[in-house]
Amino acid sequence: MIGDMLAKARKDKGMTKTDLAKVTDINIGHLTHIEKGERNPSHKALKVICKALNIPYQPLMFTYDKEITEEQSTYNPINHISYNKVLAVDKIDSFIDCPAKIPSAAIAIKVPDNSMEPTFEKNSYVFVELNTPLSSKDYGIFELNGTIIIRKFMPKKGTIILKADNKSLEEIKVSDEDNFCIIGKIYKNK
Repeated sequence: MIGDMLAKARKDKGMTKTDLAKVTDINIGHLTHIEKGERNPSHKALKVICKALNIPYQPLMFTYDKEITEEQSTYNPINHISYNKVLAVDKIDSFIDCPAKIPSAAIAIKVPDNSMEPTFEKNSYVFVELNTPLSSKDYGIFELNGTIIIRKFMPKKGTIILKADNKSLEEIKVSDEDNFCIIGKIYKNK
């Protein structure tokens, strides 16, 4: 997955592999293997590539050992996971213990509303694995048109549906016109 993300970033920046090879002093053949997913870049090479592309290094690290499943490829997660954004946090309340059963969690977020009740109660904490592709019925945290929401991820025939567990709320159908980004996969602390 990291190779796909690097290829997308390179293309978004209007760079050819030849351009990137010259700027990074990394062999074009090696870059090709990385972008095809045949090899993972070393951490040093990833930092050099990110610097050349003028993008942050850390968001891509979350994709380092991820592979896209056949089910996930139906909604093309590469187009919905950000390589150049980080989550902005307005207030830090404290540190909380991360359960050993959730070793990939990077942050814990307090559920802001009752949209996911009864699964996630308002003001409870959920643990987030950042920049990971989601499978059907996974819980996730998303940016949708400038708003951060927690919902169940329901891809259907090339369309992405975001569903609240609170039955009084309607599901959201993500359109091509929406500004949509998968921030991460949510795990509950139970």
